[in-house]
Amino acid sequence: MLGLYLVRSKDGVVHARMITDVEAYDGERDQACHARFGRTPRSEMLYRQGGIWYVYLCYGVHEMLNLVVGPADWPAAVLIRGVDDISGPGRVTKAMQVNRALNGATMSQQSGLWLEDRGIVIPPRLIKRLPRVGINYAGVEWAAKPWRFMFDPRALPKSVSGLAPR
Repeated sequence: MLGLYLVRSKDGVVHARMITDVEAYDGERDQACHARFGRTPRSEMLYRQGGIWYVYLCYGVHEMLNLVVGPADWPAAVLIRGVDDISGPGRVTKAMQVNRALNGATMSQQSGLWLEDRGIVIPPRLIKRLPRVGINYAGVEWAAKPWRFMFDPRALPKSVSGLAPR
């Protein structure tokens, strides 16, 4: 998903920002995944066919935006942590006007939230693999997994960066 654009259309205004930071969550065995307790009302969206949004409230304050990516009945998702010049999943959702009304919505123009491939390829040398953030509760094994992927968009060649209208 790195290099794809997160596009939000709301009230006739369209915002597009390049995805620069994501985290992966993979199944019930992943102790940092909401599906670690199995199928619950909170985790139900994760068990759906990939291509829908999973939006939840974190710490009673921040909306968190995930794209469900697994096949039906395999709870897997990617959390969008950063776009262009915005770092932090709560800041991303606030800037893009995303809330839980989009939970379960299809990633599509019809829902008002989708991804676009604008042909930007991130060179592998620019991608950092890091541990996920804020999941110490999952235990050392799961907290240390390098399932966070990010890059600095300022490192892209000038001919590639800054292509999206805001």
